[in-house]
Amino acid sequence: MTTRIQPHDPQTEISLTPQEQTELDTLLRRIRTDFDVDFEPLDVDNQTLEVLTIQNMQSHVDALLRRKAIHNPLKDLPLWAKVWPGSFVLGRFMRKYAPEGKSLLELGAGCGVLSLVAARYNFAHIFLTDAKEQALCFAKANVLRNGLASRITVTRLDVTTPGQDTRFAGGIDRIAASEILYLDELHRPLIKFVSRHLAQEGKAFFCTDIARAKPRFAKLAAKTFHVTEGHIGVTAHDPEGKEQRRIYNILILEKT
Repeated sequence: MTTRIQPHDPQTEISLTPQEQTELDTLLRRIRTDFDVDFEPLDVDNQTLEVLTIQNMQSHVDALLRRKAIHNPLKDLPLWAKVWPGSFVLGRFMRKYAPEGKSLLELGAGCGVLSLVAARYNFAHIFLTDAKEQALCFAKANVLRNGLASRITVTRLDVTTPGQDTRFAGGIDRIAASEILYLDELHRPLIKFVSRHLAQEGKAFFCTDIARAKPRFAKLAAKTFHVTEGHIGVTAHDPEGKEQRRIYNILILEKT
């Protein structure tokens, strides 16, 4: 017996097992104690993803301000809930690097859009990780809603934790992160984590809007890895329909 969800694309049907549907319902009840949320369709390369979106973001932020809970906006605001365009850019970009049969680990995944996009490119398995429990709840709900629970494992990961993580002891073929370099204090821990867990022939990818690029990270990474840097231009439309041009900085790290 399965529960069928009809996504935005009427030609696509997603089937959930009773266990998956129960898990999704439980997650949504938990999330809705703090947020007004609903799934919204996102069209990617003529396919549709459904992503859990906060409907009452402004009132949530206002409540944080009233409680004086925002000490550092970069850490205390729910940036993990935002659908960052760079996640789509990097998710599509990695298909050029022989994903078939490879393992993928996403760092700082937030709501997990990068992993959802990458899942269509035949990775053997994907680990979707973040350090924030709320982000993991949203990401797990998205994975379940899109019928990807058998291909994506959602798990907590803090890159600042020292030592080898036994979950990835065999080495990861591809490590990816989008818009994760905004905190300078994470640069060294990220480089150490990638050094410990990237497979010998693996590659790590970092994608950042060029307006938020961090040249310091590339310089630090070059002390340990061979670093290739490039740019991708993307044309998109804002909510008012106006065309916008964005440039994304892509860093590829490989062991020397």
